[in-house]
Amino acid sequence: MSTRHGLDETTYAELRAIAARYPQPRSGLLPMLHLVQSAQGRVTAEGIEACAEILEISAAEVSGVATFYTMYKRKPVGDFHVGVCTNTLCAVMGGDAIFGRLKEHLGVGNDETTADGRITLEHIECNAACDYAPVMTVNWEFMDNMTPSSATQLVDDLQAGVEVTSTRGPRLCTWREAERVLAGFPDDRADEGPSAGAASLVGLDLARERGWRAPEAELDRRQGEGPQDAGSGSGPARQAAEQADTGRAESEATVAESPVGVRHEDDTHDGEGEK
Repeated sequence: MSTRHGLDETTYAELRAIAARYPQPRSGLLPMLHLVQSAQGRVTAEGIEACAEILEISAAEVSGVATFYTMYKRKPVGDFHVGVCTNTLCAVMGGDAIFGRLKEHLGVGNDETTADGRITLEHIECNAACDYAPVMTVNWEFMDNMTPSSATQLVDDLQAGVEVTSTRGPRLCTWREAERVLAGFPDDRADEGPSAGAASLVGLDLARERGWRAPEAELDRRQGEGPQDAGSGSGPARQAAEQADTGRAESEATVAESPVGVRHEDDTHDGEGEK
């Protein structure tokens, strides 16, 4: 099969199809880079050239995007990208301990891949799943409420080829398969697993139990009148104007009460205060 920029004709045609989805073709660059990773295991120089050619932009512009977002990799990724959240809440709940255990257990450092090519380990930033801290991801699917022991069992299963299902999602696929989904080619697993867990639904359940509802927006009841000055009339416009006036008055009062000549601690000038 012939290739263009190291990509087979099928993949190159799919890159063009992605670009064609958008009124401005360059808007398709993000999913195009995911497709490159699906085909080549990382964002290669050849993949960058292919995207640039199709979008009629420079390779430097494509490279700027590929190096900005952490989901795009310049080194080969294993079959399973294992991420450990080490942001604040996950860290204090055990994320740091999990990451330390996995580095020792797998014999790799951050953003490194095991010798068998199966697992790439990386510490990641907040994944907005703090209600399940500490959280891990495998190919961007959630693994919730993890411990050092459950984390090591997880990677052992992945290396052994055991089928694993994410906590709130589908059966895990390989990293390249996941990248193809992110490029916009579904794998028909979207409806596998729960979409939300009990911890995420506590507030909703409590609101339903107590009959709570979000307050309705206050509407200006006056009809048939043209635009008015923000400070006149009634309703939200007048309230906003009054709040702005109050805030401005308070700010001016604070400034008026400030002693003249007060200097900041980081003021290194030898001159006197305000002149």
